[in-house]
Amino acid sequence: MRFTTSLAALALALAPLSAHAADEKKKDDAAAAAPVPPPNVSVTKHKGSFGGQSIAYTATTGETYLTDKDDKPVAAIFATSYVKDGGDPKTRPITFLYNGGPGSGSLWLHMGAFGPKRVVLPDAKDDGAPPYPVIDNPESLLDVTDLVFIDPVGTGFSHTLGGKDPKDYWGVSADAKSIAEFIRIWLNENGRWASPKYIGGESYGTTRSIALINELEGSYNDVAVNGIILISTILDFGAAAEAQGNEMPYILNLPSMATTAWYHHKIANPPATVAEVAAQARAFAIGPYAAALLKGNQLGAEERASVRAELARLTGLSEAFVDNANLRVSPGRFYKELLRDRGQVIGRLDTRYTGVDYDKAGEEPDNDPSFYGIDAAYTSAINSYVRGDLKLKTDRHYVTIGGVNSWDWKLADQRGRDGEVYVNVAPYLGKALRENSGLRVFVGQGWYDFATPFFGAEYSLNRPGFDPSRISFHYYDAGHMMYVRPDDLRKLSADVRAFIRG
Repeated sequence: MRFTTSLAALALALAPLSAHAADEKKKDDAAAAAPVPPPNVSVTKHKGSFGGQSIAYTATTGETYLTDKDDKPVAAIFATSYVKDGGDPKTRPITFLYNGGPGSGSLWLHMGAFGPKRVVLPDAKDDGAPPYPVIDNPESLLDVTDLVFIDPVGTGFSHTLGGKDPKDYWGVSADAKSIAEFIRIWLNENGRWASPKYIGGESYGTTRSIALINELEGSYNDVAVNGIILISTILDFGAAAEAQGNEMPYILNLPSMATTAWYHHKIANPPATVAEVAAQARAFAIGPYAAALLKGNQLGAEERASVRAELARLTGLSEAFVDNANLRVSPGRFYKELLRDRGQVIGRLDTRYTGVDYDKAGEEPDNDPSFYGIDAAYTSAINSYVRGDLKLKTDRHYVTIGGVNSWDWKLADQRGRDGEVYVNVAPYLGKALRENSGLRVFVGQGWYDFATPFFGAEYSLNRPGFDPSRISFHYYDAGHMMYVRPDDLRKLSADVRAFIRG
């Protein structure tokens, strides 16, 4: 799948509006004229061991209503919160988490990384058929923070009410406004305005986090935030746009091609570690490679030959292939070409995963083996857990992914020609860092993630206007969802736990 201007990491490029989501819309339309029932909520008590501590906690799962200016309910935001029993609301941190898409529920971070339970599935292999065990998760962050997992409108069990058009929430700015409103309501209802606060997301969820910090701290009615957790980061969509004439994606993708080629033993005389090959590729990407691309038709034969040879070495592709691609290998072609001699394609979300296409002659893969290799297990896990352990009773389908369409990528305060075509939320973060001296940023990236390449995250956050002393980068030996690898789940948990402890 080609990475276009809009990030379709977990939604738009991977799945159209699903049949069950369409069924839910029909239900919503039929219910529009009916009286709005009270929010559907379930509260249960639990105990567990997290970070080596025994914790008793209360789980609250269900709906929070957003209202219009006339106090009429217009949207039901589904969320699951875990609050330590007896915690001091003045000192106990609270962390709000969500996934991306746009159009993805929060089940990935919830059931894969930070919730009190997690689903077990094989690493870098297809998850096969059920059952998929759901077990206690000692890596949950409940020893250091209370947790709230949020599903935006159109995802999970979240939906609009009273005839409200869900598309009113489907846009960078509109989505951030709705999540900010939910957070304010949650703080009110739970008496947590004094608590240290963290927000965090994965994939498009990182975009949401930065748009959200602008909504929370960008007005006089501030909700000050202590930290932002960015996992698999995408902030600058212009730099990632695969459009003819835009050379930046080739530069930013090259280090991920090199780490992937290293993983699959496609680099001759490879360095000892993935970090070393990443360093080599970064230096080449912003040096000789960038210079060659920017010269375009003025690139001389001798320089072209030199760049072609090093590009082929780092990517594991033949010189003939990279030459035929004009030194510009798209991600889709790379997924298909790297292991063509083995009859395999590689994943996009996690290039460690491999799959087999209908035939070996195509230009790009039929599908992403790193997505179809995990989706069934997570969908099963969230439904069985919420309806079972958390005792939520609902006849709604949980929208795992693909529940939104027609996303509005224009930023509310960046209209005009440039704002229409270049979507970049990173400046919001620079502003937030300058105006909140206590704000810190955690950035977690997988070496083998092509949906949100690590060099793209580094580029976005290495521009003028950012305080590098308050931004910490962490790297993992997996892809987009690094927590699917058990060792990296433990590392990610420890890294985020240390970040929250400060």
